[in-house]
Amino acid sequence: MLNNTKKIKELYEEIQRMIFYAVPGKWDELYLYASIIERLGKVETGEMYFYFMPKGLLKRKFINVYEVPNKYDIEEEEYLKLVEWLYDKIKELRQEFINTNQHVWSNLTISIKNNKFKIEYNYDKLLGSKDEYYNHHIYWRYKYLGIEPHSKKERQAIDEYLKNIKHSKFKDQEYDTGIYLKRKTNIVTYDTTDFKETQRVDYLASEKETKKIKNQILYNK
Repeated sequence: MLNNTKKIKELYEEIQRMIFYAVPGKWDELYLYASIIERLGKVETGEMYFYFMPKGLLKRKFINVYEVPNKYDIEEEEYLKLVEWLYDKIKELRQEFINTNQHVWSNLTISIKNNKFKIEYNYDKLLGSKDEYYNHHIYWRYKYLGIEPHSKKERQAIDEYLKNIKHSKFKDQEYDTGIYLKRKTNIVTYDTTDFKETQRVDYLASEKETKKIKNQILYNK
């Protein structure tokens, strides 16, 4: 049973805020995956990615976070700072589970759809190998985004993931709630021909502004 402490609920809100800032344009739904694995010496490794469905496109398909800089003409290095901050905040969420003596999850999936925020915690043992990352990614896309495997290699990836996954004795845990925040304008400038309008917003201009912008994202200062 999840113990959603005051601190954990605050982290949910901060994670929502960071997601809204990191996704350009108007969108209908979003799915985020993150894993955190502790190796010897407490070194944390893992991965994070998310996909979102833009609003108003005739040929709608999910956009991968790592496609954003190129697709929206955003400076890649600055944009990836937002992604890194978001992953750091998810690490902080996991640390709070440790601090409150709860079962520590190895990975999670966040979904935002129909004004609902849902987070699913999974406790399976992850090895963090290159093949495992790839196989799980293909499986996860199929499960959450409905993206069918496009090749023999992708079909094999799903089969291998299901065959080799080391399930935990702990059942998955879920938490869902309404959206804490109104969606606010992003803090990255983008210009894309996929939309009828061009949105201009504040840009991550320099290292001097980085701390100020991060505070703005997290604490609305």
